[in-house]
Amino acid sequence: MLGVKVAASTVWEILREAGIDPAPERTSSTWADFLRSQADALPACDFFETVTLTGARLYVFAVIEHASRRIRILGATAHPTASWVAQATKNLVMDLEDAGLRVQSLIRDRDGKFPALFDAVLADAGGEVVLSGVRCRG
Repeated sequence: MLGVKVAASTVWEILREAGIDPAPERTSSTWADFLRSQADALPACDFFETVTLTGARLYVFAVIEHASRRIRILGATAHPTASWVAQATKNLVMDLEDAGLRVQSLIRDRDGKFPALFDAVLADAGGEVVLSGVRCRG
């Protein structure tokens, strides 16, 4: 970050002197492998944009259940405010509970439309958010 170049051998020497072992070989799976292995239990949510016949632009909040490929439309709005997104998330949690299910994990991107309250609603329901590597502006 500071523009100073350091040789790998120098880093190794500093870590060795500090008693820090080298990182183990990375054998972790790819993002695609992770998604395939978790498809039964790991839904994902996102916004997509649509334009109505009158020309109005709406943001649609949707969740896909990967295993069944079922898509739940949580709502559509011209202005996805933090309180609107939080309420849609609460509705999702209640709908799933009514069906005898619960969200253990939910994938989302880093879009600015997801407020901190989104993560808090899921945490209160016993779930966790898994962030994808994608950064969106919005």
